[in-house]
Amino acid sequence: MAKTVEDFNKRRLRSSNITVVISIALVLFLLGLMGLILINAQKYSDYIKEQLVVNAYFDENYDAKDSVKIVKREAEAFKKIQSLTPVKRATYISREMAAQEAKKSMGIESSALFEENIFPSSVEIALRPEYVDPVKIDEAIEEIKATPGIVDVKNNSTLMVEVYNNLNNILKWILGFSILFLILAVVLINNSIRLKIFSKRFIIKTMQLVGAKRRFILKPFIKEAVILGIIGAILGLAVLFGAWYYFITQIGTPFAQDNNQLIILVAGIFLLGVLITVISTIFATWRFLRSNVDDLYYS
Repeated sequence: MAKTVEDFNKRRLRSSNITVVISIALVLFLLGLMGLILINAQKYSDYIKEQLVVNAYFDENYDAKDSVKIVKREAEAFKKIQSLTPVKRATYISREMAAQEAKKSMGIESSALFEENIFPSSVEIALRPEYVDPVKIDEAIEEIKATPGIVDVKNNSTLMVEVYNNLNNILKWILGFSILFLILAVVLINNSIRLKIFSKRFIIKTMQLVGAKRRFILKPFIKEAVILGIIGAILGLAVLFGAWYYFITQIGTPFAQDNNQLIILVAGIFLLGVLITVISTIFATWRFLRSNVDDLYYS
């Protein structure tokens, strides 16, 4: 009979531990998923901002005899533009390239309809994401205009501001959901731990009544919480990155993944899982350590 009761208690303990681990893994998986979405949403935002180019034009007046001087001057200006702080990427477009692009866009194969050099050479500039901003965009354009040889700078500032506002709103919503998931993670893991500790409330009180100190009683519970937190975190992260790897290989992304950000996310989720589990265990155990024997029947 005693063996049967002991086996039953072991099965119940094992079932309780499995439930806690699954709860931790599931919650951390969802929290990590929101973290990955937030990281990649920021990258997508920066990627889209970099597609909004600014065009800086050189003087359209062209004299064939001064072509060497003009090319040299434009090369110096292009090098200067590349070194500007707001510039992420710059592409030089010669007069010949501009003419070819014009013919392509108009569906013209022959050069008979217009001269090759009627289009000025220019520089197509992608600004750094932080400069695609209603406040900083004008500052960046003025800096480009100040480059010797540049006579005009054109950009669709209205589109840039609209894209900036829309992307910022999306990021704010994602950040809000991430914070909500963090709160839910704390609540759900805490509830799972409290239920586990609740099933051991009589053991806790019995140990206390026979003279065991609170620190002595807490120690095995904290050790167990650390182990369960580690197992749950590893399981949740394994599922998370397995799913994410499948998503990346099937769909792909237009940018490289930042390993440093992924390492920080993994470390953060791992530590958060263990920390929440340990803190919840301490609070739940401490509650029964401070309670009276009679209160155990009404907890």
